[in-house]
Amino acid sequence: MIYNDPQGFGVGGEYPASSTSASEAANEQLQKSRGPIFIMVTKSVPCSTLHLSSSLPLSFGGPVSMCIFLIVYSAAGSSHLTTVWRVCFGLGAVLPLSVFYFRLRLVTSKLYREGAIKKRVPYWLVLKYYWRSLIGTCLAWFIYDFVTFPNGIFSGAIISSLVKNSSIKKTAEYQLLLNTLQLPGIFIGALLCNPLGRKNTMMLGFSGYLIFGLVIGLSYDRITKMLPLFVIFYGLMQSSGNLGPGDFLGLLSSESYATPIRGTCYGLSAAVGKAGAAIGTQVFQPIQIHWGKRWTFIVAAVCGIVGILVTWIFVPDLTGEDLALEDRRFEEFLRKEGWTGDIGDDQPE
Repeated sequence: MIYNDPQGFGVGGEYPASSTSASEAANEQLQKSRGPIFIMVTKSVPCSTLHLSSSLPLSFGGPVSMCIFLIVYSAAGSSHLTTVWRVCFGLGAVLPLSVFYFRLRLVTSKLYREGAIKKRVPYWLVLKYYWRSLIGTCLAWFIYDFVTFPNGIFSGAIISSLVKNSSIKKTAEYQLLLNTLQLPGIFIGALLCNPLGRKNTMMLGFSGYLIFGLVIGLSYDRITKMLPLFVIFYGLMQSSGNLGPGDFLGLLSSESYATPIRGTCYGLSAAVGKAGAAIGTQVFQPIQIHWGKRWTFIVAAVCGIVGILVTWIFVPDLTGEDLALEDRRFEEFLRKEGWTGDIGDDQPE
């Protein structure tokens, strides 16, 4: 609690603001490449496996943390596990602390200076205008985190139960393979962002949960006898999550809403996602105990179907247009509804 609460206020509070700021900055400099650039520079969260927080892309967080763990574990030995976790924990503070310098020098984007609403934010009108998009980004994020967080947290336990003559080091080596297999998804998603489209690529990623979840779940007894093959398919399932919702939930949450409420709607969507992560983590073990491990993958496949439907019905089909155009449409809607507040960073105090 002492560790997670400050992390939630710090990283959890800053991440939506920084992500939307990155989207606005990319819009000013490289609008046509905004989507791929946003994906590559903002896909970062704390790596929960070893509590090794870093600003590296999420897809690299797992392999990097596993490499560091294996190095520290090999140096300290199995009889000094207290030293291992303390060193890993301490190293995890280095990169986040280095971000302070860059964050303090961050310049407010032109879009925000021209489109901010600092007083009398018309939240009811925001819901009236964006209710469909909010349902889409919130539910899709809930589904994604419901699957990916428990699979990330409990992957070690699953692999450990399948490894013959299991040891911490051997399990970590398989986890390193699993985490490395997740890497291609992020790059493929970024490449498909513009040609295939944001919405279509996200549905493609959710379909990976359906395909690989069913393959693993329905053939669990056979595939687990060939552990490397199991890890490969497990990694492909996680990689498809990176390719689709992992890449595009942040992007779509930053592009679907106008500048005055972009950070708020992004933060709300991410918060609902974290609720999905908490619920998914709590139900993961009961599913394993009462239904068997295969059902954790079948449930992931079902979530893939739901994710496809939610994305198709509720998520807007964005094309990467100038974010200022959405700001104008939103302002026109507010004025039409009779809202008379001020817009812009130079609002009177």
